[in-house]
Formats: sequence, structure tokens, C-alpha cells
Amino acid sequence: MDSTRASGQAPTGRQRRPALITTALAAIAALIAALVVTQPAFAAGTISATFTSTGDWGTGHQVNVTVTNSGATPVNGWTLEFDLPAGDAVTSSWDADVTRAGNHYTAKNKGWAATLAPGASFTWGYVATGPFKSPTACSINGVACTGGTPTSSPTPTTSPTPAPTTTTPPPGGKKLVGYFAEWGVYARNYQVKNIETSGSASKLTHILYAFGNTTGGQCSIGDANAALDKAYTAAESVDGVADTWDQPLRGNFNQLKKLKAMHPGLKVIWSFGGWTWSSGFTQAAANPTAFAESCYNLVNDPRWAGLFDGIDIDWEYPNACGLTCDSSGPAAFNTLITALRNKFGSSKLVTAAITGDGSNGGKIDAADYAGAAQKLDWIMPMSYDYFGAFNPTGPTAPHSPLTSYAGIPQAGFNTEAAVDKLIGKGVPASKILLGVGFYGRGWTGVTQTTPGGSATGAAPGTYEAGIEDYKVLKTRCPATGTIGGTAYAKCGSEWWGYDTPSTLAGKTSWAKGKGLGGAFFWELSGDTANGELITALSNGLK
Repeated sequence: MDSTRASGQAPTGRQRRPALITTALAAIAALIAALVVTQPAFAAGTISATFTSTGDWGTGHQVNVTVTNSGATPVNGWTLEFDLPAGDAVTSSWDADVTRAGNHYTAKNKGWAATLAPGASFTWGYVATGPFKSPTACSINGVACTGGTPTSSPTPTTSPTPAPTTTTPPPGGKKLVGYFAEWGVYARNYQVKNIETSGSASKLTHILYAFGNTTGGQCSIGDANAALDKAYTAAESVDGVADTWDQPLRGNFNQLKKLKAMHPGLKVIWSFGGWTWSSGFTQAAANPTAFAESCYNLVNDPRWAGLFDGIDIDWEYPNACGLTCDSSGPAAFNTLITALRNKFGSSKLVTAAITGDGSNGGKIDAADYAGAAQKLDWIMPMSYDYFGAFNPTGPTAPHSPLTSYAGIPQAGFNTEAAVDKLIGKGVPASKILLGVGFYGRGWTGVTQTTPGGSATGAAPGTYEAGIEDYKVLKTRCPATGTIGGTAYAKCGSEWWGYDTPSTLAGKTSWAKGKGLGGAFFWELSGDTANGELITALSNGLK
């Protein structure tokens, strides 16, 4: 099966995801400079609202608003009204419908988050101009809170001010999300059991199962044999129990159910699309409700009940070109994600892998990713495949730079540029995951050791020219230098760019300082048998 692409243009043999991105607001580069200031709860009957600053960079701030039902009966729908001080204005919001009249704001629940069960809470958020100040008035469901006076008057507390170059990430654990490639069970011989034996299962928070197809604008199974039918011996099975000829579910799906039983906190999400199978999204965008219905029915099919905790969309690329070109318009992605969230509700995860192209006028600018992020649990800019032997003569450059550097072939093709652009558009940093590749891209016919050299073509690879797993490169062509926060290697006439445990330590430190929600990677089979890279990510995110 053909798969990935590069820098938004070239496919590679593993349905990897490309990434390209650009510069972003320098003022927000320090976003989530993290004072965490909790204001008193405003009470209205059984409903309260707590405003918490999750970042204050002087010219702007980010706030989480938690609405809580402390009563004994459900609350069906809520409307929260509040005033901001003169000069402050909400510039973006997520997970609530927010309207403005002067300095007065009204926030209403989304349709998929209408009901608050007894004791339940719901958090939405916004970014606003100016330094953080408490709202001056608040009411919920028409019950006024006089001047924002709380029912009790706890003293707001402020965490110690961090050093200027770092930030304190929001509280809570970081996500570590890894792709499992469906077709890897064949030539690669990477089975679900390897996730366990490598020690990766205990470090992952989520597995993305790649990929489901989008044929005819509907969700469909990719490879039914790999997913449902492939039989496993006792030695190959996650739990040491062999499949039988008459059991109703075998294949990866059954193995993943066994893995989840061994790790109750581990979540599995079915990812649809990818480089090869994104063309069906154009038809899906023409009838997003029908698409969402088909996806919901497939993800929740009773044959594999309890396996999938949500759906991931990997559309390469809305309103832009990948393997094929889409002209659905800038609103199409947001419309599609909205339909999925409305259908799946709040009990299932809805996530998306998106372009990493942060260049001016690039792919991030082509679609409403900020609007979609309001409904997504998290968003994953594919900050890898920026450069590679899809340009066979070079110049050589690492495919996943964290930051720009002198001589980088394309402005905006680095992780920092992508993340900063998304934050600048109003995507909460806590909803963005750091993208990492467990593979390298390389050229042959190279004489220059440092980046920027010319080449004669793609370096040989085990499965595809120009691409090789980290587990092979670490000994075949060890790293000889670093640039832009990632590593490169020159061995003979070959030149490779890839990440190492050391560079991942730097990337995760940067991600934590940025307040990102965690990291994701493509894909599990590229790591060593003892999980060197995932261990580096796990340790770095702590």
C-alpha cells in the first residue's frame, strides 16, 4: 500500500503524514507564560463558573472557563454572561458559542455539550487582548451574580512567576500518541504484541490505528484481513492465547482489545485518510452529515464493541493539494469536524492530524483549522517530511527541524513556525501536540557533511528509497551533527536527517515550555525493540 507524502507534495511508501509550516506571532511565542490564576466561582443556583488564566503574555491572555453543576439534577443547556474590562476583547474561543455586545459577552453551550449531569463540569476557553483581569460581572441561566461577587470569597492565588524564557504548562498529564500502521503486520512484521514487548504500551496514552479509508465520501475499513481476520498463534498473540478458527473477531482489532485489557487506561482511536486515502474527503465535505453517520456506525460496529475511543481525521489536505487537490473551500474542514462532533457527542474523542505548512499563504492558511480546533480534543500538525529526496538533487536538510536555521530551504517549514501560526490563529496551545517522526529521510551522492549540500538521488532504504527507520539508521549511519533542534548524519556518500533520543529531549522541553498538550509520532515500527524513542518522549514530557 502506498502511503505518505513529503512536504505536502511527494508520497512515500508508508502513508506517513507530511508537514509544513510558517512563522507566527513573536509576541505569542511566549504564550502560556503561565501564571495560573484562579478566580472565585460565580454561583447561580446549582451552576457555577470558574475563570482560570492559563497564560498571560502582557498583550494578551488565555482563559479556561469551567461550568459546574453542583446540584442533584441534570442541567439541560446553559448561558453564561460576563463583562470584560474596557480595552480587553475576546479574539477567539473554543467549545462554546460566544457573542459580544460592547464589553459584554454571552457564551452558550455547543449542541454536543448541552447536558451537564449532577456533579459534572465542562470547560471551554478563550483568548483575549490585554493582560488578564477578572470579569466584572457574571450570570448563568439568567440568575445574576452581583458584580461578579462569589458565594464565598476565597483569595485568588498566583503561582510563582517563572523565568522569562520558560513557561509553566497547564496542569494535567501530557498526551503521548503513537500511530500503529495497519499494513505493518506484513513485510515489517510489526504486530500489536510488539507494542507490549517494547515497553511502549505502558508509556502511550493513545494509539492511532492507521488507516481507515474514505471511499465514496464514507468511512470504510482499510485492509479487512489485517484488521479482522489475520490469525495469531499463541507466541504471536499479545496475551499468549492463540486465535481459533471460529472466533468472531481476529486480526489487529482483537489484538488491540487484548492490549487495552492489559492497560485499562490506554485509548485507541481509528484514524481515517492519510496520504493515499484522503481523496474521499472531498466527497465527504459535500455531505458531512452522511459522512459522520457512516463513520459513527463503523467506529461503533458491535463486532469490535469497546475497541475504539474515538475518531481521527487525517485529511491531506483540505482546500489544497496533496496526492490529489481539493477545492472544497476554507470552511469545509471546520464543517466536517463539526458534523463529526455533533454525531459522536462528547463521550468520544475527535482529533485531527493536519498540515505542518506554516509558510505565509501556505496550507495552514488554506482552511479554518482554528474553528475546527474548537470541536477537536486535540490537533496534530505533522511537523515532519518538510524536506527529503522527493527533491533528488537536494539541497540536503533534516526533514523535521524544530526551529529555523541559516540556509533552511523553505521559510516556515519547521515545527516552531507551525505551532506559532496555529496559536496566533487562536488554537489553544494545550490542544496542540508536538509532531515527531520515528524515521529519517536521506540522499546519496552527497559530499558535504553539513546541511545544504547537493545530491544525486535518494539514499537506499529497506522499504523505500530515501526513507529509513530510526532503528536502522542509529547503527547504519549514526548522527554526526545537529541543526535546528534535530540531528543529521553523513556516512560515505549518504546524508540523513532524523531525530534521536537526545534531540527528542530538546523537542519535548521546548513543547513543555510552549504549553503544548503532549506529542504524537509516526509510527511505532520505526523505534528500536526496546522503545528508545518513545522512552525519550515519555521521559521528556514528564
